[in-house]
Amino acid sequence: MTFTGKDLIEAGIKPGSWFRAMLEEANAVGAIDPEALKRFIPPPKLGLTSGLPFALLAEAETEDEEINLVNVRETMEVLMRTPVLKAGAALPDSCPAGSVGTIPVGGVAVSEAIHPGMHSDDICCSVALSTYPDRSPADVLDAVHQATHFGPGGRDDMPMPRDIAAKFPDNPFTADLAEIADHHFGTQGDGNHFAFVGTLASSGETALVTHHGSRGFGSKLYRAGMKTADAWRKKLSPETLKCNAWIPADSADGEAYWQALQILREWTRANHFAIHDAAGKAQDRFWNEHNFVFRRSDGLFYHGKGATPAFDGWAEDATDLTLIPLNMAEPVLIARGRNNPNALGFSPHGAGRNLSRTEHRRRGLGDLEAETRGLDTRFYCGIPDSTELPSAYKNAAEVRRQIAKFDLADVVDEVIPYGCIMAGDWDRDMPWRKNRA
Repeated sequence: MTFTGKDLIEAGIKPGSWFRAMLEEANAVGAIDPEALKRFIPPPKLGLTSGLPFALLAEAETEDEEINLVNVRETMEVLMRTPVLKAGAALPDSCPAGSVGTIPVGGVAVSEAIHPGMHSDDICCSVALSTYPDRSPADVLDAVHQATHFGPGGRDDMPMPRDIAAKFPDNPFTADLAEIADHHFGTQGDGNHFAFVGTLASSGETALVTHHGSRGFGSKLYRAGMKTADAWRKKLSPETLKCNAWIPADSADGEAYWQALQILREWTRANHFAIHDAAGKAQDRFWNEHNFVFRRSDGLFYHGKGATPAFDGWAEDATDLTLIPLNMAEPVLIARGRNNPNALGFSPHGAGRNLSRTEHRRRGLGDLEAETRGLDTRFYCGIPDSTELPSAYKNAAEVRRQIAKFDLADVVDEVIPYGCIMAGDWDRDMPWRKNRA
């Protein structure tokens, strides 16, 4: 006997495009099992919600800050209409980062799914600290300058660890990314990434703090994740903004992407400490990411876009301390998180910006000598980047005040600045710029 669509209707199954797959299944097994065949019926498409409330844990002192917070509020209101979100928050370092509806820097979003757009292409951007008790800050700064690499491209003299490389082939998201991950290992990128050297306020010991993400490896994984998420978006929720597309956590794609994120996290941690070790034998060390997705005991996914975990056990290798850099002329804060529920268990990742890089340049802001007087400030490519000077960031004292006011973290120590290395404006002399000029 060959089953037809009429048989499915008589079995109580609503007609639809899924009939073809159902009939193939029923005829293959020789029976119609309505419950078993329901898996071929796609779930109903989800529309945007009316918008969940969110916590805006930030205050404005100046007109620029007020404009910034208006923009943060606007983008959070649109973001929180995403169907699978459960909660959201914006912290004192919040600033917009993309079109309206994109999670801002300093934003936190809790979801039942994984949203690649909510960790951005700089996946696992993070900070790491090591101490060098018997060495001077000048010695460590010189050493890390020789050990690291900023700007475009990679290197071939510092391969990634073999145990990490061995994990790439078995994951569909990382199988083709081993080569770029290996080439970019031991490098720090550009923009606001840095190597910062100073002394601990508590002991005077020299400390190195590095800040970077997962380089080309992370960028390519992000693109693959966004492509997968957008395919799911078209099936599950076409009204959802592309930037907020999600991968269902219980799908094969979701499980594979989650595991790929863990491989990338391990790579990024190893990358930090490979640079630290190349600068010399270190003693105490710890690290934390602030662009990542964390899964808590409630089974939900906590997306921090430029937000530092402030809850216990956020990772197997977590300590009770995290790092909050402010700007190159201010101390790096060593903090202990407060796990404030209003902030969804997060604290700021730094000072954040009130102005875009373009606006900072347009206003002619940035005085290298005045803003870094007394510090050994270096730009790897030799060209200073004015948009990374302290004037490009929110007022550090005000951010610290708000961390205390909103009960986000306790500052337990500081790394007092001696000097730092940044990529600098490496693309100023790129051929395309010269041709345009």
